Amino acid sequence: MSNQTDSREEALTSNSTGQDGGSTNVQEILSWDDATWILTSAFIIFTMQTGFGLLESGCVSLKNEVNIMMKNVIDIVFGGITYWLFGYGLTYGELYTNPFFAIGYFAVDADIDEMGPVFSKFLFQLSFATTATTIVSGAMAERCNFRAYCLFSLCNTIVYCVPAGWIWGSHGFLHKLGAIDIGGSGAVHLVGGSSAFVAAWMLGPRLGRYDHGREPLPMGSPTNALLGLFMLWWGWLAFSSGSVFGVSGHKWKFSARAAVTTINASFGGGVVGLIYSYIRKKGKFDILDLISAVLGSLVSVTGGCAIYRPWEAIVIGAIGGGLACFGIPFFDWLHIDDPVGATSVHGLSAFWGVLAIGLFADGETLLNLTNGRSGLFKGGDAYLLGVQALAAVSFSLWAGFITFLLLWIINKFIPIRMEAHEELLGADLVEHGIRRSGVGVSRALSALGSHPNFDIEAGSAIGTNPVHLKILK
Repeated sequence: MSNQTDSREEALTSNSTGQDGGSTNVQEILSWDDATWILTSAFIIFTMQTGFGLLESGCVSLKNEVNIMMKNVIDIVFGGITYWLFGYGLTYGELYTNPFFAIGYFAVDADIDEMGPVFSKFLFQLSFATTATTIVSGAMAERCNFRAYCLFSLCNTIVYCVPAGWIWGSHGFLHKLGAIDIGGSGAVHLVGGSSAFVAAWMLGPRLGRYDHGREPLPMGSPTNALLGLFMLWWGWLAFSSGSVFGVSGHKWKFSARAAVTTINASFGGGVVGLIYSYIRKKGKFDILDLISAVLGSLVSVTGGCAIYRPWEAIVIGAIGGGLACFGIPFFDWLHIDDPVGATSVHGLSAFWGVLAIGLFADGETLLNLTNGRSGLFKGGDAYLLGVQALAAVSFSLWAGFITFLLLWIINKFIPIRMEAHEELLGADLVEHGIRRSGVGVSRALSALGSHPNFDIEAGSAIGTNPVHLKILK
């Protein structure tokens, strides 16, 4: 039995080099224990939707918190079904391929001989796809028409799945050039951050957002936002270590390294966030600064998580966290209203994360994750850094342009921006019929109750038992 296991592991590791000179083909070589690792990671990554929901709802006003949680549900339902129908096929299809997209595996299914690796890989990649869409929801919070958002979520899969094929599909031009993105700093986070920037710009600022300065608006629930951070922190370990795609052969070693570099990067980002906040707030510690710094550090280390040393991860995370912190006031200066800082955290930090691979990558040979190339700081030449820069620019331009095109088309049929009176009343009441007391809705109802486009009786209060109230009269 021992000899059989050794033979299997030798076969797995010896075949881990891509045939075409591109990135490692390790994703295609799966044993049952690899599949167990991948599926478990996918389940954990799925819980990151809870983290995104708590974080985003905690950053917006209380009259919009249910709406943002609903958008996270929609991202899974609509984003999931479109990824199953065509998104996975555009990334990994084999019926027809060119350097920019693939065809095949539409409405994913598989026979008994290949359903193990196909379904494992599909579910893992599905968790990535829904994450890329969810990133955008926070940037559009508090003024986006829910119906328009549903349509955007239904179509947004294409924003992610095509560039994912460039870097992870064997047909992709970035893959063939030797670009590296192990855990998705570029394909997931930079794509999501670029989409968030365009969406926030097209929607415009919330009503009165910059009328009295550029300081962040009060958070609806700082506690929920911090709980969301912890959920994302936990999920990120699976995000990174699961991206090695298994534990057989030498994979388990790199999965362990990915987990350590991921957590170490968050240490660096957290320290930077605390220092930045202490200086900016004159001795106080701002919650959003710390959250943004930690998430920015995690975003920046993800792409090269398995090919960094632990101390390098701290440096990379510290820089990523700093970019996230400084980016938020910068975009506010541009009047790009992003309530959760997604443009900075998933845009600027991710751009740095893609470039950092070209500087710090270890040219290991066990899994050939870097095709034998090393980063500029590890004795390599400028080729890898140049390819990483090309990847970062390609992801940004694609995501920005396609997001603009989708929202522009959707806006022709359903206005993407809520009307002013709807924004004042809050999306919870207008879109979901939930009326919460003590958050300014009653005052808005008094002022806008006669508005021809809104029924004052449309919203029902929450947190009370109306039958008991009638009995007590």
